[in-house]
Amino acid sequence: MSSFLHGYHVRADGVRLHLLRYGGQGPRLLLLPGITSPAITWGFVAERLARHFDVHVLDFRGRGLSFSAPGMVASLDAMAADVLDLLNVLEWSSVTVLGHSMGARVAIRAAACDPGRMAKLLLVDPPMSGPGRRPYPVPLAWYVESIQMAVNGITAEELRPYAPTWTDEQLRLRAEWLHTCDQDAVVQAHAGFHEDDIHADLPKLQTPGLLMAAGRGGVMLPEDLAEIETLAPGLSQCTALNAGHMIPWDDEEDFYRLLGDYLKVDLR
Repeated sequence: MSSFLHGYHVRADGVRLHLLRYGGQGPRLLLLPGITSPAITWGFVAERLARHFDVHVLDFRGRGLSFSAPGMVASLDAMAADVLDLLNVLEWSSVTVLGHSMGARVAIRAAACDPGRMAKLLLVDPPMSGPGRRPYPVPLAWYVESIQMAVNGITAEELRPYAPTWTDEQLRLRAEWLHTCDQDAVVQAHAGFHEDDIHADLPKLQTPGLLMAAGRGGVMLPEDLAEIETLAPGLSQCTALNAGHMIPWDDEEDFYRLLGDYLKVDLR
């Protein structure tokens, strides 16, 4: 079971944001999860990263123990503003930011708005959908159905068809925490995958970083990587060949190998 040093709240951008600190040696690392991943579900990754970083994992608004309310705004811009004000309130600078999926898009938007705030960007399989582009491959109904099941009470076994490669512990955590993902916040984020032009942010990136694609996820295709190489040449690129979109869940050791190779640390 994941073990963290402590959870804490920060009031930033006018809302209560909750984080889990896993501690560790070395520079500070802020981990930004995906669309239906409360902070605690990334604990197994955070524990490994804590060998080399002081790791803090964010519950985005509308998820986990962060602010959630009917009618809340949970857009890409709102989440990016949350992250930037969080860094401001905590007086963090030169922080390494690791974002997965939606979290990677938030990291891109935040870094494009405030280039000097982050030391490194670690972007894991961000959706490349947007205006006039192919749709995000996971339909909204998949998220809504699983959230509704979790609200009504769901077991790890009942979640297994949604995530057949996950361990029992990973499924148990998802069953326990998925109900904290506000359905409207998820609907807004999914709509943002198609309405927000993340490609316009890429040329603004001044922060060096890594872009990791999933070889079997269908979220990033080879043509996406070629386009991003032109738009954001400061991003190194790698591919987890045998993993789907949830790379650390599908091929945990290759995720650590690729990330460690870029960071020049041994995460395996």
